[in-house]
Amino acid sequence: SRQKASTIAFQRKSGRLKNPRYTPPSKHVRTVRKPPVPLRTEVPLMGIPTKKACLNTTVMVPKKPHPTIVDSNKGSKQLLENSGLVPKYSRKKDYGQVPEYLLQRNEEERIAQERHEDFLKEQREQASMKNLSEEERQAVLETLKKNWDKVHHEYQCLPLIIETLSRKTHKLRLEEAMTQLERDINLFERFKTIYIPSN
Repeated sequence: SRQKASTIAFQRKSGRLKNPRYTPPSKHVRTVRKPPVPLRTEVPLMGIPTKKACLNTTVMVPKKPHPTIVDSNKGSKQLLENSGLVPKYSRKKDYGQVPEYLLQRNEEERIAQERHEDFLKEQREQASMKNLSEEERQAVLETLKKNWDKVHHEYQCLPLIIETLSRKTHKLRLEEAMTQLERDINLFERFKTIYIPSN
């Protein structure tokens, strides 16, 4: 009896021994009465003519095989449409024409380029950049060429053998000045429109 009491206490603890809740039985109410089952003596109706062609609807049409091409002597094959031998794309109406999305992209790039140029123009105007006239450009070019001739003449007057450190540095300084003047002359000769700060 002691063991039985401990078993009941264990079952109560673990939740196994619980009083079930009372659920009332559900009443199913039939509103429509189903038709009765046919009697054994009743024979089903046969031979009623119908407009449907039952046999034709159930018969399946066999699938047409896709045209294939054998592309190696081992017998491997692939679909003819995917092989590239069928002129699929060259027969299209828009073949050889620029696609619509490319035209749209080019238009967007052109608009972006125009906006960028307008922005740069505004920036130049705000920074009060002055356009160098042709006479001023030619005058600056002549001055640069005269300076280059002067530095070149001084470079030519250097001795052939340079031993001292001061003469070596002087020679290097003259070479750097000549290369810088050559760059400036090249810049002024290449570009006709040059902007300089107005102040």
